Amino acid sequence: MTNIKVQAPVPVDLEGDLASLPGFGARMAPHWAAPARTASLPVSPALIHGVTVPPASARLLDSMSDYGD
Repeated sequence: MTNIKVQAPVPVDLEGDLASLPGFGARMAPHWAAPARTASLPVSPALIHGVTVPPASARLLDSMSDYGD
């Protein structure tokens, strides 16, 4: 049988302020490993098909600015 070691949880201050969040993040960061970064390859426009946009949505998007207002 495997003996699983469990660490005692760090007490959480539910009434804490935003200044305490970086400390929480720094304590939790070692627990998660970031996945290896993979480069995305561009997709040929010829391979993109089957996407339909309703005319009302197309007009709405066309009237929006590129970066919001």
